[in-house]
Amino acid sequence: MRKKVLYLMLVPGILIILFFLMAPLINILIPTVVSDKGITPKLYLSFFKDSYLMNIFFRTLRIAIITTIACIILGVPVSYYLSRSDKKIRGLLLALTVFPLLTNSIVRAFAWMTILGKNGAINTLLINCHIISEPREILYTEFAIIIGSVYLFLPLMIVSLVGVMENINSDFVEAAQSLGASRIAAFFKVIFPLSVPGMIVGSILVFTGALTAYTTPQLLGGNKNTVLATLIYQKAMTLSDWTGASVVSAVMIIATLIVMFGINKFASRLYERGV
Repeated sequence: MRKKVLYLMLVPGILIILFFLMAPLINILIPTVVSDKGITPKLYLSFFKDSYLMNIFFRTLRIAIITTIACIILGVPVSYYLSRSDKKIRGLLLALTVFPLLTNSIVRAFAWMTILGKNGAINTLLINCHIISEPREILYTEFAIIIGSVYLFLPLMIVSLVGVMENINSDFVEAAQSLGASRIAAFFKVIFPLSVPGMIVGSILVFTGALTAYTTPQLLGGNKNTVLATLIYQKAMTLSDWTGASVVSAVMIIATLIVMFGINKFASRLYERGV
């Protein structure tokens, strides 16, 4: 009887997902494979044969993957420090970490535009230090998009990792050190493998966010560095090509699912081997 009640409680959520998520998605995808001649993958074949569209596709994947790796490299040590800090200080530091998420993404992007521009803080500092003689083109590049994306999604990685690392018993590290391991070796042999579940969650959140981001690539990348999200906007709102936009959306969804599956596989093997 109790199981039946639990199953009944799931029904409203399932209906909401089917009606508000799956139904619109299916409605968008059907025109991409159904035509007057029946079911055909013609539009998808045209997408993958178009060199311009493939450049955008690989650029988007490259930015998302680099952003995810950068967030892991920066997030792991910060998360470990937060997880081992005093509880009162940890709460304050976590609040400061999450604080950028409370500001609008457009405001954050404009802030980076003033930093990365030709007359921005970075170019001014490099010129004053006599490292460069004239301003460098940092804004409106892939590098600028990656910087903005890392700043945007790094808090998600840190929060995901802290939740796992704070539950790892510090006695494990002490035991590894008593057996002759250095602090760095103990970290990579004990803490790092045990934090893999949090790394999986954080990587998925960062990757999907970076892959589907629109505001940051549009403002920091400009028209020279179009990504899939900005391409969808151009096709739908500028060209009124809703079918073409649906094809790009489907490709983005499939690519996201494939990479997420790959992350889970790689992380599970890493966890089993214990690095």
